[in-house]
Amino acid sequence: MATFLIDLSPADMQRRLRDALAVYVEAMRYPRGTEEQRASMWLEHTRRHGWKAVAVVETATDGSTGEAPDSPEAIASAPMLGVAYGYCGAPDQWWQQQVVAGLRRGGTDAGRISDLMTSYFELTELHIRPSAQGRGLGEALARRLLDGRTESHVLLSTPEINGEANRAWRLYRRLGFADVIRGYHFAGDPRPFAILGRSLPL
Repeated sequence: MATFLIDLSPADMQRRLRDALAVYVEAMRYPRGTEEQRASMWLEHTRRHGWKAVAVVETATDGSTGEAPDSPEAIASAPMLGVAYGYCGAPDQWWQQQVVAGLRRGGTDAGRISDLMTSYFELTELHIRPSAQGRGLGEALARRLLDGRTESHVLLSTPEINGEANRAWRLYRRLGFADVIRGYHFAGDPRPFAILGRSLPL
C-alpha cells in the first residue's frame, strides 16, 4: 500500500464527503448517524473565506485495481485514512463568538482578545482513522494544511483528556500549540474543551 497527501477542492469534499465523515465518526468514536447531522455543516464550511482541506489516502500497490498506485485515478478513488480542514476565523462565526465569550469570562483583556481574533486560521477538523494512527499522518496533514497560511496564528479546540494522554494532545503539543482557554464548555456540548493556539508559520 502507498499513502498520499492530497489537497481537496470544495468539489472534491462534496464528492468524498461520505468518506471524510466516516473518518471523522470513527476517529471521534461518535455513534453511526452522526454523519448525517454533520454533512450540511461541513459543506457550508467549504464556502467560507480561506477554506482549505487536505486528506491522506492509501492506494493498492499490488496491481489489484489495474491502475498505477500514483495515478490520478487511483488517488482520486483511494480509501481515505485521514482528513483535515479549516478556514479564516471571522466575527460572524459561532465558534469565534463562543471563544470570545470564554476569553471575556476568564478576564482576558480586550487587547489580547483582539490580537487573537483579528487574524487566525481555525483548524476546524483533523482526524485519522484509529487503524492508521501512530504513523505520523496527523502531523503530515497539519503541516500541509497550515503551509503557506497568511494568518498570524492558528486556533483549534479539542476535548479535554486527563493528563493530555492521547495522540491528538501529543500532536498539538509537539507542533507547539499552547493553552488559550482550558475547561471550556461550548453551548450544547457537556464535555470540557481546551482552546489551543500558536503563531504562524508553523
